[in-house]
Amino acid sequence: MKFFNTLTRKVETFVPNVDGKVNMYTCGPTVYHFAHIGNLRSYIMEDVLEKTLRYLGYDVKRVMNITDVGHLTSDGDTGEDKMLKGAKREHKTVMEIAAHYTNAFMDDCKKLNIKRPDVVEPATNCIPEFINMVEVLLEKGYAYVAGENVYFDTSKLKNYYVFSNQTEEELKVGVRDDVSEDTNKRNKSDFVLWFTKSKFDNQELKWNSPWGIGYPGWHIECSCISMKHLGEYMDIHCGGIDNIFPHHTNEIAQSEAFTGHKWCNYWFHVHHLVEKGGEKMSKSAGNILTVSVLEEKGYNPLVYRFFCLQSHYRKPLEFSYEVLDNITSAYDKLKKKVLSLKDDGEVAKDVYNEYRSKFEDAITNDLNTSSAITVIYDVLALQVNDATKKALIKSFEEVLSLGLFTECEEKKQEISSELEQFILEKIEERKAAKKEKDFAGADAIREELLSKGVAIKDTREGTIWELVK
Repeated sequence: MKFFNTLTRKVETFVPNVDGKVNMYTCGPTVYHFAHIGNLRSYIMEDVLEKTLRYLGYDVKRVMNITDVGHLTSDGDTGEDKMLKGAKREHKTVMEIAAHYTNAFMDDCKKLNIKRPDVVEPATNCIPEFINMVEVLLEKGYAYVAGENVYFDTSKLKNYYVFSNQTEEELKVGVRDDVSEDTNKRNKSDFVLWFTKSKFDNQELKWNSPWGIGYPGWHIECSCISMKHLGEYMDIHCGGIDNIFPHHTNEIAQSEAFTGHKWCNYWFHVHHLVEKGGEKMSKSAGNILTVSVLEEKGYNPLVYRFFCLQSHYRKPLEFSYEVLDNITSAYDKLKKKVLSLKDDGEVAKDVYNEYRSKFEDAITNDLNTSSAITVIYDVLALQVNDATKKALIKSFEEVLSLGLFTECEEKKQEISSELEQFILEKIEERKAAKKEKDFAGADAIREELLSKGVAIKDTREGTIWELVK
């Protein structure tokens, strides 16, 4: 498995800390509003990465945070808390806002076939862990108290800008700078570990701490939540490229100061979704689209997943409805072909192994999902029985999760609720007819079921049924 490691700025072969096991962390949403489809592009690609690792046989433990406190409206450490902003906008409590938009995010992920991480932890669950880390950083001399807030002192590090050789000003291209600088900082790049009431008297969520009543900074939550569930050594940390600076830069600074050793070996970042003209989709710009909006316009959310997988995760992806219409047509044609495949014999093992290998070569080459999808079309064009094609594509679906077999499953569920008893009774009648050597009667029952769109097949395990067109 090879993918681009932002830390080393090159494609590397993945080697976990513990053979066969992967500790993986995903920066989760700040749940003050709906996630837009640009956000969800990152989660789709992170989902593909996790599923690829599982496909290759790794034991993966994936953790994701839910930011329900501490994320400010600026990308630095000034401005209004996003959760408080959401609560004011909708005249609800912060916790009501958090619960509503967490559920909405999880619903969107489900529609996009994004697997729920093994651990999903809200920041507000981990206040003791945050306080402990701040205390340790103060004891070690990496933090200081100023204006009743606690700050991380970046001047204590030999290399704060670990992701590049650029300066802070160069890294801040595109970052909002619409609020005044925090005058409590010793250095411009220092960041807040703990805010107190001295700065945010109107903050709804506050906790007692050694430094006064307040709440944690945004950056500290990912460090503490990951260590709580994954320990002090992480294999892969994921996020969008806008997280690289300052969020992930600050995570590394505080985590390695706290532990005294390297924290995470591989950093996986997904590029922006952009609209025509190249503008990044963002809530602050006001140019966002949600999964619900796509559904209202008649688009299947899995078409959007298919759209994302047609492009490489390290390239900006340009969105337009015209493109999505073309993708919809391609997706529907592909799905129709896949659903038409029959169970018509034994799987040809040599062909299966050859094309599974081709798929693995594509997906393990820096997550080349476009090439992996091409392998599906190659399989459909093979001069081989449908059973082999079906087995291969089902295997690929463990990673791609495009719902190519979903219609069949949904219709079977529908029949199960309405006609299952009738079908089972007919199967038993046919079984009895065959036992009495009434083969004409058995054939008549088969035809009766077929007339209702149900095909039956005799196997060693018994008679099975499925929907046919």
